[in-house]
Amino acid sequence: MSDIDGVIKELGEPEKSGITPLFQSDDLTIVNVVWLPKMTLQPHNHEMWANIGIYSGREDNIFWRRIKDDPNGHIEAAGAKALSTGDVTPLGKDIIHSVTNPIPRLTGAIHVYGGDFFEAERSEWDPEALEERKLDIEALKARFADN
Repeated sequence: MSDIDGVIKELGEPEKSGITPLFQSDDLTIVNVVWLPKMTLQPHNHEMWANIGIYSGREDNIFWRRIKDDPNGHIEAAGAKALSTGDVTPLGKDIIHSVTNPIPRLTGAIHVYGGDFFEAERSEWDPEALEERKLDIEALKARFADN
C-alpha cells in the first residue's frame, strides 16, 4: 500500500462490489475486496492470519472476543480500528471482526490470507443475538455481488 497509484493502475478504480481472487492456493489467498457504500458484514473469523490494505476509501473494523464459558459461543466487543487509504493492518489467526464501509462510495482493499480463504471452515455470528454459526461462503459471495 506504499504505492496506491500503482495498485489502482493495476486493478483500476473500484467500480462495483465484489470478492475477486487475485491468487489462490492451499497456503495463500490474495483477494481484491470492494465494499458497497454503507455495507456491513456481521462478526466473523478467518481461522488463518490475514493482512488488509486499503487502496481506496475506508473500512471500519470492530474486534470481538468470545465470552468465556458461554455455551452458545456469544461474543462481546473488544476494540475497533478505522482503516483509510494507504493503511494496512494484520489480523491474527484467532481474530473475530465485523467490517463496515462507512462512506457513501465504494471502498477497495487487498486482503491477503494465510490459507485458502474460499475453502476454510469458519464461523460468523448472528448480528443481533451474537450467537456463533457456520459461515456460508456462497452467501458471503452473494452479498458482495448484490450491486
